[in-house]
Amino acid sequence: MKTQKFLQYPPQRNIVFILGAGASRPDGVPLQRDTLPMIIAQNIPEIQNSEIGKIVIEFIKDNFEYNAVTQQFPQLEAVFGFLDYFIQQNESLNVKYPNQRLREIREYLIKLIHYVVNLQTDKTSHYYQIFWNSIIQKNRNTSIITLNYDTLLEQAFDHLYKKVGYIDYCIPFMNYEKLPQLNQYNFWVNPREPVLVEEDENPIPFKILKLHGSLNWKYCNCCNQTLLTPWDRNIDLNKGKFLGYTYPGKLEYEYSCPIDGTEFQTLIMPPSYLKFLNHPVISQLMTESSREIRNAKKIVFVGYSLSNADIHVKALLKKQITPEKELIVINPKKKESLELNYKSLSKNAKFIDSSFEDFVQNRELTDLIFS
Repeated sequence: MKTQKFLQYPPQRNIVFILGAGASRPDGVPLQRDTLPMIIAQNIPEIQNSEIGKIVIEFIKDNFEYNAVTQQFPQLEAVFGFLDYFIQQNESLNVKYPNQRLREIREYLIKLIHYVVNLQTDKTSHYYQIFWNSIIQKNRNTSIITLNYDTLLEQAFDHLYKKVGYIDYCIPFMNYEKLPQLNQYNFWVNPREPVLVEEDENPIPFKILKLHGSLNWKYCNCCNQTLLTPWDRNIDLNKGKFLGYTYPGKLEYEYSCPIDGTEFQTLIMPPSYLKFLNHPVISQLMTESSREIRNAKKIVFVGYSLSNADIHVKALLKKQITPEKELIVINPKKKESLELNYKSLSKNAKFIDSSFEDFVQNRELTDLIFS
């Protein structure tokens, strides 16, 4: 027999994990430094032959020098910083690249990043499954903040869905609204409202805060709402449209906002020194993350370099990390620059030299972290 139940959080979090690109790298998701070379030099036919791919590659060739033979490429932050300067100043670059064209190229580049990251995302991650099992077995009062766009973390939660718990992305999706035109999207359970559970079950909510957005979020800038499409992450690189599929025939269709018909935009924050943090979704996630960090006993960073391009993350952490908090950094490379970055957040930061895949498979280490 089923009954309605509120899923509640404890007032204080035992552990907050902050995941960087190193957590998804074992599954083949490219690091930030590898993304641009993949777009412009690795001959991915879908990119090289697409309209969006040709436009972006031509722009980079026109404005940046690189050597594919010696693997010397511009930094992704530099390309976005260049575009963002003209966009922010509302200036044109030249007759070939007026301001509106630069805005289009920026969105095209974001869609290419979306495409490249998604190449390795259509599978279940063995390492993330072990990670979730450790959380369930050793310390369920855990939240996760991730800077990654991929959906491997959530996909690895599938075997825990309903009976053990629910994912709480901490933002209001249009999936939760009861409008007739949204009926087909109401399958995603809102863990902040009463949920139907079996009498012998005791599921709990788990916060996943994706500070830089996600491949499976689609944003409508007309109604200012976000649609969650858990399994649909593909993009048509000729039209720039998000693609969905019907089953079992797997017929392809293009997504548009079911409320007003507007073309969806990507909802991933690209790497740039000029971050646009006033997006309503990103702003809400920043606020929620601040609360989680402030109320956490222990903060564990995994595979995250605390990049200089992420000054907004450093500012958030600096404001909320107090001296008594336990701060642990798990990273495979022992670098003085990395340690100094974290020591600037807390003099008590402790460092463990380990990759994500080694960490989750090391019982002694996981016992230590989850204690």
